[in-house]
Amino acid sequence: MIIGIGSDLCNIERIQGSLDRFGDRFTNRVFTDVERAKAEKRPFTRAGTYAKRFAAKEAYSKAVGTGFKAGVFMRDIGVVNAPSGAPTLLLTGGAKRRLDAITPPGHAVDVHLTMTDDHPWAQAFVILFARPI
Repeated sequence: MIIGIGSDLCNIERIQGSLDRFGDRFTNRVFTDVERAKAEKRPFTRAGTYAKRFAAKEAYSKAVGTGFKAGVFMRDIGVVNAPSGAPTLLLTGGAKRRLDAITPPGHAVDVHLTMTDDHPWAQAFVILFARPI
């Protein structure tokens, strides 16, 4: 059963502005080490790479129903790739605790994530699917 759905649309130029204005202060506050390493390997699409991940974090916060409060922080939501190469989320701290709190007893949650960008927009959708164990 679906226990959460979230989406977000992010302006790549706004993210570029934050990168220009705040640099490492911005990236260190918002993104995980894995996310920063991936974006920095992509000099021509760096802002778009960050923008998609920013949108994914926003979409997750909507899917769990809290936004960025109740202990859910951006750095606790990391975009990673599954062994298949598909994007998914690695959750820690408050983001993981919130997901655990909304997971029905006797279920595990599969996090489905899709991201796309077409300048100047980046978009992400998150579906949280609880399946019986």
